[in-house]
Amino acid sequence: MIYRLRKKFIVITATTVSVVFALIFSAVCFASAAQLNRTMDMLTDAISTNDGIFPEYDEADGAQDSHWYPEAGVITPETRFSTRFFTVIADENGEFYSINTEQISSVTYDEAMEYARNALENDAERGWLGDYRYKICATDYGWLLVFVNGEMNKGMAVRMMLTVLLVMTASVAVILLLIVLISKKAVKPVAESYEKQRQFVTDANHELKTPLTLILSNVDIVESEIGQNEWLDDIRSEGERMASLINQLVTLSRMDENSETFIASEFDFSVMTADAVSEFEGLAAERCKSITADIEAGIHISGDEGQLLRLVYILLDNAVKYCDAGGDIAVVLRKKGRNTVVTVENTYCGVDDLELDRLFDRFYRADKARTFTGSFGVGLSVASGIVKNHRGSIYAYKKDERHIGFRVTLK
Repeated sequence: MIYRLRKKFIVITATTVSVVFALIFSAVCFASAAQLNRTMDMLTDAISTNDGIFPEYDEADGAQDSHWYPEAGVITPETRFSTRFFTVIADENGEFYSINTEQISSVTYDEAMEYARNALENDAERGWLGDYRYKICATDYGWLLVFVNGEMNKGMAVRMMLTVLLVMTASVAVILLLIVLISKKAVKPVAESYEKQRQFVTDANHELKTPLTLILSNVDIVESEIGQNEWLDDIRSEGERMASLINQLVTLSRMDENSETFIASEFDFSVMTADAVSEFEGLAAERCKSITADIEAGIHISGDEGQLLRLVYILLDNAVKYCDAGGDIAVVLRKKGRNTVVTVENTYCGVDDLELDRLFDRFYRADKARTFTGSFGVGLSVASGIVKNHRGSIYAYKKDERHIGFRVTLK
């Protein structure tokens, strides 16, 4: 169980670290895209405010801008010579009458018109068309469309993002490697301690079974010689009770380590459940309680038939044992989508006093005085272990003021 918890810890940590790094990378990408847009917008603004011509560099403006813009240094004395752009002028009706491609060689006259037409159709002041960042501004003579080539800037941004991605991926790999190595050393003492505890339970089972068998055998011998009496009956009853407790403890220990034999096969769960209900009808009637079953026919599932039969027995035994005198027990089996759902409900006037979230704890009993009723408080723990082995879920719920229910979902 300790090593299963370690695996879960590694998976949860890996998921958390990956999500955090993914969020960081997304934030970096968003910030990089925003910065790229601001940089390109500075260039389009400089051209559009100078009637489609890149302005002469002004040191005063550059110094002033450096105090306000994080892109300080974008516009330098050499920027006007390295910036590739073209402009298109359109009248109020959207007819193009001036196209200037002198500052770029990769765009033809017709291509410039197509870019301008698409920009006007986008109905946005700024945006991207391919590798070109554009701006549309109104003038006295119509519309001025400025297109600045951002291929180099976008390429630099992409390369930077790839570098960041590689660094983060390597960092995640290193972190996960350290987690695996450190967690292995961290859980080793706990695993050894738990293994000793589990081995103690197994050894205690073997050590206690022999004297218990002898005690019960001697009771039979004495009873055959002196006859039956209440003291011998008490000895036999307590001996059988202790043997039952030891067997249940060993079962729980095996389930913790998944060492209990799990034989998966496909079988008719409806028939098995109906047979189990029939077996408990006599016991319930003897205790003045009634059982009703609503079982959907033909439900086949794949699992360990022996374990699942034990699961149904535990739920029915628990219901019969704790159902109020004259009360009722209802068993329902349904197929819901891909899941098989079993519910067992019974009358129990003390449902308000129950700690439902603790019913599956080992040795938990609602009776604080711990009066012996034939139960050790481990049956539902065994049921929970069986359900977990089948990758299902089980929980207790309060149906109303007088009824408690248990719902099992098997996938």
